[in-house]
Amino acid sequence: MTSDAAEESGAHPRFAEALEELGLADLLPRIRRFPDATRTADEAAAAIGCELSQICKSLIFAAWGSPLLEGSRELGGGVPVLVLMDGASRVDVELVRRELGAEKVTRARVELVRETTGYAIGGVPPFGHRTRTRVLADRSLLDHDVVWAAAGTPYTVFPMDPKTLVAHAGGTLVDVREQHL
Repeated sequence: MTSDAAEESGAHPRFAEALEELGLADLLPRIRRFPDATRTADEAAAAIGCELSQICKSLIFAAWGSPLLEGSRELGGGVPVLVLMDGASRVDVELVRRELGAEKVTRARVELVRETTGYAIGGVPPFGHRTRTRVLADRSLLDHDVVWAAAGTPYTVFPMDPKTLVAHAGGTLVDVREQHL
């Protein structure tokens, strides 16, 4: 695969490189690039023409005091945790906290997202990050044959079957979406 093919795809160079390293270079031509940013799941679903729940959001949280996360008791920032969630749902932070056995879980600061993943919010892909993090994937993603996730920029997305996506992300399947009664 040449860098021209990666550049043509519109994917972030780091993400294109990750696809090649994972043996997924055949995904590069399937990446869709939009003229306007699709920073939200709503915008992405409208641009793609899919259901909102077919969007895979990659959200970074910070966890403190978890025996499952090395360094989470250190002062300063929490340990980053990636949560993969369907676009129609919201993450229940209390369920994430329980899943990790953490004392506290919050949304990560913008700086922590960029530092951890190497990508800006609105373009964070489910894998191909700068650092390795714990990944929780909500089971709701498995409700679809194909989901769409960011390809490293707010202008690009790629399709993948959710089981394969979760596997490449190194995710653990969990139930962490808000439940509405």
